[in-house]
Amino acid sequence: MQHGGQGVGRAVQQQDDKADPGESEYRLHPVRHAVPAERRGAAQVVPAGIPPSPAPEQRAIYLAALNKIDPKIVNGKDDEAVSRGLSQCQSMKDEKDPTKHVESTNRRFISPNHPDGFGPTKAAFILAAVQTNLCPTY
Repeated sequence: MQHGGQGVGRAVQQQDDKADPGESEYRLHPVRHAVPAERRGAAQVVPAGIPPSPAPEQRAIYLAALNKIDPKIVNGKDDEAVSRGLSQCQSMKDEKDPTKHVESTNRRFISPNHPDGFGPTKAAFILAAVQTNLCPTY
């Protein structure tokens, strides 16, 4: 529960000297955290249509699939490759035309040596890796 934007609240039991010995009062006191919520393991909020980030094992399989197609797709930027894949999932959910899926994949997956994408053939393989590993139900 958020309390004044300061962090998670914590119920603290306080005894009232004037009350009966068996009675107590609970109050919510803010708990300040030095570590941001996203690093404490709080649930990740994602926009509609984007699946959650893959589990570490699935992420490794996805990145290996992209590297097998062409190492320049990931180009040492694992987080970027995962982010692009998750964004592609959202595009596929919004667009039902499979031809446009390949086109958007080719526009989305670029690298310094491939600023216009990797071409339709590799884009189709990239799309298959995205669908298989990040959003198989899309």
